[in-house]
Amino acid sequence: MPNDYHHGVRVVEINEGTRPIRTIRTAVIGLVCTGPDADAAAYPLNTPVLMTDIYTAISKAGDTGTLPFALDAIRDQANPWVVVVRVEEGADENETNANIIGTVEADGTRTGMKALTVAKQELNVVPRILAIPGLDTQPVATELVSIAQELRAFAYVSAYGATSKEDVVTYRGNFSARELMVIWPDFQKFNTTTQLKDTAFATARAVGLRAKLDNEIGWHKTLSNIAVNGVTGISQHVNWDLQSPDTDAGYLNENDVTTLIRENGFRFWGSRTCAGKDSLFAFENYTRTAQVLADTMAEAHMWAVDAPMSLPNVKDILEGVNAKLRSLTNNGYLLGGQAWFNPELNPVEELKAGKLQIDYDYTPVPPIEQPQFNQRITDRYIVNLQQAIAAA
Repeated sequence: MPNDYHHGVRVVEINEGTRPIRTIRTAVIGLVCTGPDADAAAYPLNTPVLMTDIYTAISKAGDTGTLPFALDAIRDQANPWVVVVRVEEGADENETNANIIGTVEADGTRTGMKALTVAKQELNVVPRILAIPGLDTQPVATELVSIAQELRAFAYVSAYGATSKEDVVTYRGNFSARELMVIWPDFQKFNTTTQLKDTAFATARAVGLRAKLDNEIGWHKTLSNIAVNGVTGISQHVNWDLQSPDTDAGYLNENDVTTLIRENGFRFWGSRTCAGKDSLFAFENYTRTAQVLADTMAEAHMWAVDAPMSLPNVKDILEGVNAKLRSLTNNGYLLGGQAWFNPELNPVEELKAGKLQIDYDYTPVPPIEQPQFNQRITDRYIVNLQQAIAAA
């Protein structure tokens, strides 16, 4: 103590105890769009802009490009936060691809989809649900995977240019990432001006529905088998039957492609990522669970960085993580989880160097992808009939 002598009373405040851990905000959409006649003040080019009211966002989006249509698709599902990066339309597809992919300029400015990576610094929010509706060509989708991995986000892309289910499966083979879902075909929506059906980007509705599910159910529920609002049809014929795997939808799902069906409304059908069937992250919600847990635990423990390596502090970390895992389990987001201190990973030399390792495990909630009912015919209930007749 700096001054040990004191003729009187001292009060030393001891701040110990479990610190509550808040789950990160997950229902934040990240879009990269074109909008030639959008309000340039509201949507400056190559700049991430946070829109917290979808109606205000639409009012400033103009009428051309992909921006107004993507925002309208999201509005049909929910009113989430949306981070928008507007880019210029190119003279051709290659130039548009380049504008969307973007670059890092000499002064450090990031353009195109790379501008999404500075949303945290500029807007204090991280886009977790990504799409580039209508413009997600293979080069764009490939780059979007890298952005999703950097942000620990999940991306939805179309099977761009594919016209048959076989083409779609071939296209799906271009990717191997747990952060990506391929969707085919698109929805249709009635155009009140032309009085015709327009192609309506399925990926725009996917991010809107994903944000809605995050807020109303949770990130542990996949996109599949939830009614989609605001659509009137599907752009390609997709054969589907609930009890038969030998359909177009079955073929696509078996090859890790999410498709669209019409059954009591229009729905996404499929929960698989591009990680592959044998991956620990084959399902959309497995990936998102891992992402949410990683960022939640990291961001909740900034207080521990440079804090004293003391028993109370280490216990606080362990107790806080275990309390959060119990809460997530009790609320159905996990099947279970536990944190512990492993002495073998924390030798004296490492602790002395300021390095502390805490282990924790968890089990995500699997979707019931294939319920099976075993139907048997039996004579044993005839006894009931016999007894009823005899008693009559």
